[in-house]
Amino acid sequence: MLPTREAAEMLLQDAETCNPGPWVNHSRTAAHCAERIAQACGDMDADKAYILGLLHDIGRKFGVRHLGHISDGYTYMMALGYDEAAKICLTHSFHNQTLDEYIGKMDTSAEETDLIRSQLRSVRFDEYDKLIQLCDALAGAEGVLDIESRMEDVRQRYGFYPKAKWDSNMRLKKHFEQKTGRDIYAVVEKETFHPCVH
Repeated sequence: MLPTREAAEMLLQDAETCNPGPWVNHSRTAAHCAERIAQACGDMDADKAYILGLLHDIGRKFGVRHLGHISDGYTYMMALGYDEAAKICLTHSFHNQTLDEYIGKMDTSAEETDLIRSQLRSVRFDEYDKLIQLCDALAGAEGVLDIESRMEDVRQRYGFYPKAKWDSNMRLKKHFEQKTGRDIYAVVEKETFHPCVH
């Protein structure tokens, strides 16, 4: 189950009042990219893609956490009955369904870590999980980024970027370029899109 587009926008606006930051416009950019790619694919629901892109980082509502934003988002969305959004909160950072590739601080409790690990083990990735992973890698707070530049930026900030995750992002880009039959940057309007500031 998912919230409506309007309800998802309200959830993000509410989250922004709790924890303002660049993550909010990153989420809006991811939502834009997801909607455009889904439209171009022809076999995906563009509204669903938009909502999932908007809510993938909603766990950041609860403060500045690294791995913790995954469990916070998953738990929050499940509590509201939005299991499809909860799944995306979980899967967007784990291309290969393993905690080993997480980039950032492991700032979860033992219970939270166990929740993430057990849910990752049982979940089956679909096209929407893959789409939001790609859009997360494309989305900056100011607009759409070159995927390799964004990964390089993350590598500079954290000191590493797992090769398996880098390769996965490049595979996802190619996958959706094949599905849309177009250059992904053209699909997501890289040169012209900027998230609205609310």
